[in-house]
Amino acid sequence: MTDDQDLAGLDPYELMATEASRLDQFFAGAGAADWSKPTRCEGWSVRDLLAHLAASEDYNRACLDGTVQQFLADVGAKGAVDLASANEIGIRELDDRTPEQILEAWRTRSAQNRAAFRARGGGDVDSSVGAYPARWQAFHLAFELATHADDVGVPVSAGEASARTEWQARFGRFAIKELKPELTIEANDGHTRVKGEGVDVELPDEQFVQAVAARLPADSGIDEGTAATLSATP
Repeated sequence: MTDDQDLAGLDPYELMATEASRLDQFFAGAGAADWSKPTRCEGWSVRDLLAHLAASEDYNRACLDGTVQQFLADVGAKGAVDLASANEIGIRELDDRTPEQILEAWRTRSAQNRAAFRARGGGDVDSSVGAYPARWQAFHLAFELATHADDVGVPVSAGEASARTEWQARFGRFAIKELKPELTIEANDGHTRVKGEGVDVELPDEQFVQAVAARLPADSGIDEGTAATLSATP
């Protein structure tokens, strides 16, 4: 099992709550013209990203209910052949709802699922790879929420930014170790170094977080092969 010392002292349920609240406030304050604005996710508007968050709660519920394989089968029956097409199906299924209706649905289901993950404590949940620690899954979800908050440009105060980057980088190091155990990951004074066959790179933690989330900008100076190695996002 992956060494999770990088996550020591962090509460993933509080991180999820903080990032969900950040997103909720942003979406609640959106005006009619904001919903069609582009996001950092290619092809997705702000409304699309909110719909994706709402649709993703179906998977989160399946993890809690132990029905992930049935969930995947159902999505496949709708025509999904990979994660991208599954995401698109989830978004399009909400096209008949207003942004306000989608926000209310996401707000309610997200709160319910977050409470259920917290209640699971040190136990397991279901996942696409079988039984998986609920606490680890909560970290993955917190990181996803933070990434999507950045995708739509949710503001982060100067007082929050440093601690937020720190926990994201700590999770990123754990995620890379979990996904790619052949790599060596070292933390050093706000930087992360990743070493392995064909890669030896040290990045400021802020850039490392972007790499883990597969959000490196085109002008990052990181070549495609290294970027792929550093990504822990499907």
